[in-house]
Formats: sequence, C-alpha cells, structure tokens
Amino acid sequence: MSSPRGNVTIDVEECKGCGLCVESCPPKCLELAPDLNHYGVHAARYTGADCTGCGICFYCCPEPGAITVYRLAAPPKAVEGQVRVESNAGGENAPAL
Repeated sequence: MSSPRGNVTIDVEECKGCGLCVESCPPKCLELAPDLNHYGVHAARYTGADCTGCGICFYCCPEPGAITVYRLAAPPKAVEGQVRVESNAGGENAPAL
C-alpha cells in the first residue's frame, strides 16, 4: 500500500449523511459513520488511508463547508546518475537554463 497523497476532514455537524461523497470517492476511503450526528443521520468519515487528494468528494457534496480536502506534498524524488552543474556563464542576472 502506498502512502496517501491527500487527507480529508469532514465536519460531522455540517454533514447531512446523504452519502454522495462516499459513493463518488474513487479510492473508497470514505464511509458513513455508525454513530448519529445532531441531525440524526450517519455522517461521512474518512477511513484514514488511500486518499489521493482528487477532491471529488468536495465537489459533489451539497453542504458547503462539510468537506475539506488537503493535498499532501510528495517527497522529493532522487534522480540517479544525473549531476547538476551550476554555471554562471550568463552573469548573475541571466535566467537559469
């Protein structure tokens, strides 16, 4: 299993329990909670794994502010066999190539 590329926070007091986010989530990392919120519905919750940060759940949610999606920064990738050479051939004000 790869590390998640996103994170989702759901305000359970804003969620109406419609389940649109759960059904639309491509990696299926959302579910309806077994406990009821103050509306008396099963609010959505993030399972804690596999989020890609795509934001589809955010866009399909009919309740503004119920879902927030965060994209996590990917760790920098090392490139083998490639050496970067710093050159000042164009002077200090020349654009770097």
